[in-house]
Amino acid sequence: MGVRTMSAAERFLLIFAGAAGAFGVAFSAMAAHGDYPGILKTCADTLLFHAPALLGVTALMRASNTPRRLLFLAGFLIVLGLTLFCGDLARRTFVGLRLFPMAAPVGGGTMIFGWVLLMLAALLPRRR
Repeated sequence: MGVRTMSAAERFLLIFAGAAGAFGVAFSAMAAHGDYPGILKTCADTLLFHAPALLGVTALMRASNTPRRLLFLAGFLIVLGLTLFCGDLARRTFVGLRLFPMAAPVGGGTMIFGWVLLMLAALLPRRR
């Protein structure tokens, strides 16, 4: 069996996994060595916790018997939630302004919903 070409959905999730990892490490270093508020460490930790999760979702899309669309939706919601949650925390740290009112809680809720969809994907077999 040959190597399957990476889909656009898989590529999207891998790009954001890499971005989450890179920003997570950078923000961790800044939080450790700079004069930044504690919310930057929260942002860094959240990014670093979710980067491997996005890699896992991508691997499941390629290799498992779970619904690919549901897995992608779960991963997409995690990416969206990370963008809102961490984007809000980073913007507050560096600019002193929020993305918009309630951006961080909306982002957190979106990530939670992504994780719930991931659980649901595990319960449903892939249609052939």
